[in-house]
Amino acid sequence: MSKIQQINRRDFVKLFGLATGGIILGCTISSDKKDFIPHMNGTFAPNLFVQIQKDGNIVLIASRSEMGQGIRTSLASAIADELEADWEFITVQQATGNAKYGNQNTDGSRSVRTLLEPMRKMGATAKAMLITAASKKWSVSEADCFAENHFIINKNTNEKIFFGDLVEEAAKVAIPDEATIKLKKVEDFKYIGKTLKSVDLKDFTHGTATYGIDIRLPNMKFAAIARCPVTFGTVKSFDAKTAEKTPGVENVFQLDRMVPPTGEFFGALGGVAVIANNTWAAFQGKESLEIEWNYGENHSFDSENFKETLTKRVKEKGKLVPGSSGKVDDAFEEAAKTIEAIYHVPFLAHAPMEVPNATAWFQQNKIEVWAPVQDPQTARAELAHFFEIPIENITINVTFLGGGFGRKSKSDFVVEAVALSKKIKAPVQVVWTREDDIQHSFYHATSAQYLKGSLDKNGQVTGWLQRVAFPSITSSFKPLSDYASGFELGMGFTNNPYNLSNFTLENAQAEANLRIGWLRSVVHIHSGFGNNSFVDELAFAAKKDPIQFHLDLIGADRIIEGRSEFPYDSKRMKTVLKNAAKVSNWGKTIPENHGLGVAIHYSFYSYVATIVEVSVVNEKVKVENVWTTIDCGLALNKDNIKNQLEGAAIFGMSIALYGKISVKEGAVEQHNFYDYEMTRMKDAPKIHVDIIEAMDKHPTGVGEPGVPVMAPAICNAIFNATGKRVRSLPLVDLGMV
Repeated sequence: MSKIQQINRRDFVKLFGLATGGIILGCTISSDKKDFIPHMNGTFAPNLFVQIQKDGNIVLIASRSEMGQGIRTSLASAIADELEADWEFITVQQATGNAKYGNQNTDGSRSVRTLLEPMRKMGATAKAMLITAASKKWSVSEADCFAENHFIINKNTNEKIFFGDLVEEAAKVAIPDEATIKLKKVEDFKYIGKTLKSVDLKDFTHGTATYGIDIRLPNMKFAAIARCPVTFGTVKSFDAKTAEKTPGVENVFQLDRMVPPTGEFFGALGGVAVIANNTWAAFQGKESLEIEWNYGENHSFDSENFKETLTKRVKEKGKLVPGSSGKVDDAFEEAAKTIEAIYHVPFLAHAPMEVPNATAWFQQNKIEVWAPVQDPQTARAELAHFFEIPIENITINVTFLGGGFGRKSKSDFVVEAVALSKKIKAPVQVVWTREDDIQHSFYHATSAQYLKGSLDKNGQVTGWLQRVAFPSITSSFKPLSDYASGFELGMGFTNNPYNLSNFTLENAQAEANLRIGWLRSVVHIHSGFGNNSFVDELAFAAKKDPIQFHLDLIGADRIIEGRSEFPYDSKRMKTVLKNAAKVSNWGKTIPENHGLGVAIHYSFYSYVATIVEVSVVNEKVKVENVWTTIDCGLALNKDNIKNQLEGAAIFGMSIALYGKISVKEGAVEQHNFYDYEMTRMKDAPKIHVDIIEAMDKHPTGVGEPGVPVMAPAICNAIFNATGKRVRSLPLVDLGMV
């Protein structure tokens, strides 16, 4: 029986507030993390929805958050293509957080990968129903009808009927069995694989898009919170006299830390809250508070000392990681040459342009929230736990996100807003300052990596030892998680793209003294930097061209079946590398003081190769050109893919050149963009993006795979230009920016 079904119109109105009429289809899919077959009172409960209205408008209910990655447009294009719709009639409505949608967590570059095929099937189903309705109207065979540009056309007479004029009759047609649904051939795609105008373009360009900070409710208050500079510190005492005299400030009180009983909930840090009639007054009041803190056990944490500790640990034998193979010690003993290196990546913050914010209204046994969240269901679950409200009485309205990069998958700012609304018995909007965002984040972990490799007399790699140490993301879920988890080590360490006979991976201890979270491309940042930097060092020691050395290490064409439905294909990796070399004209004569560097990485089931050209004048580095090639399978929206890879290049540049969170006496030392810098427009390089045509392959990740290659490619280019190795990020610490 087909998973695609029509939805009861009354339920549809209740769920979404959309007008009834026309065709309303729902589809049940499974998450890629767990099987998810939702149920509502024993009836069919879809987690994807689309409606074709009587005026011809097609409304898609988007279950994933839009934060600039273009997911609303990409998914809409899948339905529009199979339906043969006119793009001008496509609109998208954002879904609230609800388990009926399956996994809504917008991370891991998974949205297109998991939703494309069911969305295509829904479009094809609706088209089939419209064709059936038209054939009955004309009393002809369905084979004599076809869809084109929002019309059903009679092949025999060239008569045509507008979609909107058919939907009432089509709604009475039985849903065709999924087995009979025929999807379009690649060569017939109209929108998929093409360049599309964003469905949200008008709102974005006219300033009418609603972000979290734009929300306004009647009688709403505004809040700012002073939090302890040291993670998990608490309030000892405070003096609010000056704050209370600030014009616009209405109330000041202590907000206790909300501690989760299990790692499933992340809670809130607590502090001192200032309630005002405008955001600026709340900010000013917060600044004038006099607070004495209990700093707690993290007060002694120092990131430079921790770097030294991790460096020491990776020099010593660690815990053997499953997946190691061969006899690396024998390879080292028999080697013609061995090379060793240690690489460092500091703590990093997300720092999206839009700071964390949330508007909440707590009313008796009901909570409603408006917020830019990546994971609305986790937010909903946290609120249900902390405030003992039935989860069905909690509504999370997902606004546009002004950037997220993983930070907004955490719900602490939402929990804060609800706690304050409950306290003051009014709707309230909590807005973090930039300083709040940088100093109280869920940070990307710092890391140290020790690598040792051996070469035979022909310059072939015979052994590879890699030890890694970084505070685990799992520390945010459960205490005493002092070693990297298996899923983190699967991000470029245990599954690096090379064909190595003697390979040993070890994991060293690294406790967490800050909150650790996801950042765009996650642990691939560490593995991409270490692997690619070390391969470049091996290539130099072997006196071989880095491109050829990478190709030799990737080895013969082979497909490695893993635990997912997307096996690693070494041929695809070699193809992106060869293409990047071609478009960058690798081996060309370049100006004096210029250098080229290469890096490759396999992440989120996509294959990426990047070549960077830098210039180094007076020991200052400028990134001149970036050439990136990606194989992400079926390229749903090429313009969006280019946007994502261009953004990833700038994001990766910021990490390489400036990115560093340092901690002294438990407190983050950075405050704002003046000391946690980003790549500026004046420093932007020329970015060239090539997309490998692989329309017969399943679509894979796009938003994150372009990040891990940037830092190593830049550093390898610096070596090519100057002979100086960079093994510790960022470059600004080395005086090179």
